[in-house]
Amino acid sequence: MLEDNHADFAPRYDPKPVEEKWYKYWEDKGFFTADAGSDKPKYSIVIPPPNVTGSLHVGHALDNVIPDILIRRKKMQGYETLWLPGTDHAGIGTQVQVERLLAKQGLTRFELGREKFLEQVWEWKEKFGNRIVNQLRRLGCCLDWTRMRFTMDEMLSRAVREAFVRYYEKGLIYRGLYIVNWCPRCRTAISDLEVKYQEQNSHLWYVRYPLAEGEGYVTVATTRPETMLGDTGVAVNPDDQRYKSLVGKKLKLPLTGREIPVVADEVVEMEFGTGAVKVTPAHDPADFEIGERHGLERIKVIDEDVKMTAAVPEVYQGLTREECRKQVVEDLEKAGLLEKIEPYRHSVGTCDRCDAVIEPLASEQWFVKMKPLAGPAIKAVEDGTVKFFPERWSKVYLDWMGNIRDWCISRQLWWGHRIPIWYCGCGETIVAREDPKKCPKCGSSELRQDEDVLDTWFSSALWPFSTMGWPDQIPDFKKFFPTDFITTDPDIIFRWEARMIFSSLEFTGRVPFDHVYIHSTVLAKTGERMSRSKGIGVDPLEMTDRYGTDAVRFTITFLESQSQSYRLWDERFELGRNFCNKVWNACRLVHPHISGFQPEGDALRNARVSALPVDNWIRNRFNRVLESVNEGLDKYAFSQVAATLYDFFRHDLCDWYLEFSKLGLKNGSAGVHATLYEVLRGTLQLLHPVMPFITEELWQRLGFSDGSILESAWPEPLKLDKQDTDKVERMRQLIVAVRNIRSEMRVPVKQLTDCVVSTEDQDLADFLKKNQGLVKQAGRVAELRFSDQRPARSSLAVIPGCEVYVPLEGVVDIEREADRISKEIDNLKRAIAGIDAKFANPNFEKRARPEVVENERKRRAEFQDKLARLERQLESF
Repeated sequence: MLEDNHADFAPRYDPKPVEEKWYKYWEDKGFFTADAGSDKPKYSIVIPPPNVTGSLHVGHALDNVIPDILIRRKKMQGYETLWLPGTDHAGIGTQVQVERLLAKQGLTRFELGREKFLEQVWEWKEKFGNRIVNQLRRLGCCLDWTRMRFTMDEMLSRAVREAFVRYYEKGLIYRGLYIVNWCPRCRTAISDLEVKYQEQNSHLWYVRYPLAEGEGYVTVATTRPETMLGDTGVAVNPDDQRYKSLVGKKLKLPLTGREIPVVADEVVEMEFGTGAVKVTPAHDPADFEIGERHGLERIKVIDEDVKMTAAVPEVYQGLTREECRKQVVEDLEKAGLLEKIEPYRHSVGTCDRCDAVIEPLASEQWFVKMKPLAGPAIKAVEDGTVKFFPERWSKVYLDWMGNIRDWCISRQLWWGHRIPIWYCGCGETIVAREDPKKCPKCGSSELRQDEDVLDTWFSSALWPFSTMGWPDQIPDFKKFFPTDFITTDPDIIFRWEARMIFSSLEFTGRVPFDHVYIHSTVLAKTGERMSRSKGIGVDPLEMTDRYGTDAVRFTITFLESQSQSYRLWDERFELGRNFCNKVWNACRLVHPHISGFQPEGDALRNARVSALPVDNWIRNRFNRVLESVNEGLDKYAFSQVAATLYDFFRHDLCDWYLEFSKLGLKNGSAGVHATLYEVLRGTLQLLHPVMPFITEELWQRLGFSDGSILESAWPEPLKLDKQDTDKVERMRQLIVAVRNIRSEMRVPVKQLTDCVVSTEDQDLADFLKKNQGLVKQAGRVAELRFSDQRPARSSLAVIPGCEVYVPLEGVVDIEREADRISKEIDNLKRAIAGIDAKFANPNFEKRARPEVVENERKRRAEFQDKLARLERQLESF
């Protein structure tokens, strides 16, 4: 036995020593290590690789608690499980961290040079990069640490090269001039998905563009007057009657002296501004497309430092974009070409890494053609090969994939997978899986590798199969790929899930996983998104220190209800802590009664035969809970799982069965001992995936097996005789009715009351008579009687199959209670009317937060239920 089963239970659960002990034990015993040669059916998951720069936040907690629940259950169900860990090199994020350290020393990466800078990054990664690994251990994650991966490991780097070369050989990678999102602070292009938009107050400037010939002008509205210096056209909608006669004519571009054409293009919105828009093909993605269609010149007027280039008049050269905007507006006013300025609020793109305002620039970049890859990835979701949970996210995925743009995969960084393309002085371009020694065309060894690195998401897209050894067919790949499940935040469906799906289909011919679970977004108490940098939200590591890991795991599982989002704050973790203490204390109470119980052979069979109806009732309730938990885990209804276990343990098991079992324990009933043993054993097994530490500790203390709870088999339905379980349930409802009456009538706790039952069900009456000791004990009942006549001045409750009366004459002051109840009824009616008034206002449901609306509905239902009960009580007087 791993633990002294007769050791004293501490009166309070202390998670710290329990967590340290059992995680080390699981890891030392190799419980997390998968066997690729096993004959068992497999169940595999790859971790959403946290950035090597990261430390644990609430998103990580959800990303890892959810799969840990699934893996632990599958392991107990007899599967060969693999949960593969790893971290992502996080190109921009890591490089920014190291550059900040260098800046403190007065250095830049350019002063160090590429090779020395990368040495610094690797040193930083080795020193700080595995913080999150230890934090995942704190969470109890049963990750196979013998298979730890890093996106720039040799094996994964080889896979990245292989994928790039295959794309290139298939004609899916090309270099082209295109508008990219340029971050001036990170000094690299970033993808559309790495741009976040912020609402900002600005202006619309209305600028007059004079006709090149004759009198008149066209007024255009712009939010960026500085970019007009790069205009090469003005576009109007072909259906706009105001401008039909001007299409094809030339305008004078203010402040430059250049002439530009008026072109007709259907994308122009006639309702925006004046209906005429300036076209700056080098600095706006929509303008770039218009320029392509009409053959307009691309003039780059803003550079990578967001300063004005030599392509603008000399007076503006070298100014920042903000300085230039101010100067251009002044000059337009002086020239009489600024018609008006209007306040305007619009979305401005910023870098999601550093918050710098993005500059759209026409730039030479490497791209992957997406249309050929998108088709199979769309089909895989449409035909159900890949299923999203909740299902609504499949539509979000399909909408995005149906309108996908080519993927810009090059980044102007030094940290990352360098693009495997070399250039020779003879003009030859070499794309190779291995570094070439010489040019295949001229034989020169003077080769220059492309300076750019690949987008971080390029390697992440290969994660489910590159971590399994692809392109080699090693045992891990054969056994564990494709994986079964992935979970992530809604924000990276497009950055990651979509790219994994099309990459896997392209390179392996199979989807990377069967099921995608998109978990809720966790908000702060105020409703804001959590942000560590802004000090908003909850630190899960601090919460595990304060409340214990199992408390944190249980709480976030309980709240994970497949909703779009939910709010979380520190005190909500008290739910999990209190539940841990409830489980601990219940087992502490039961321990002496099941210690030494032998659950094998004739003893167990004889104990089951002697089981009382209340024993079979709790067995039946357990079987229902088992069914609900299995169903919840199968459809990823995690809140259902946690709530079901919470209600069963706290109410059915502790509030009722432990109360019912007192007489049986006193009388030495073998059926009670066996039932306590089997139900508590099975309940700990069901709780284990959610609360692994406390359940392992209790498993050992209660002596349920010689091994770990992780080695035990997932529960099966318990054997029982259902004959009288429905009567036990009605007896329980009778006791609840008596308790409610006593509570509502404010009967003192020590004061016993009689209970009179009226029923035509003789079997029920006989059962209640036989078990009246339980009714008296649990309901504080002095005498249980049966009569068709309602006693005078009694309170009434109706349950299935009978009416229950509690005589109150001489127990309470009837007149005073009637007066009190009348006042409480009036208060309840006013409260209900107030809630109804809210719902009568059509704006309430439209504007109020969903949880507020739902809470008001619940309050009304509770008030209405209480009102009906009190009105019955008043009537009975």
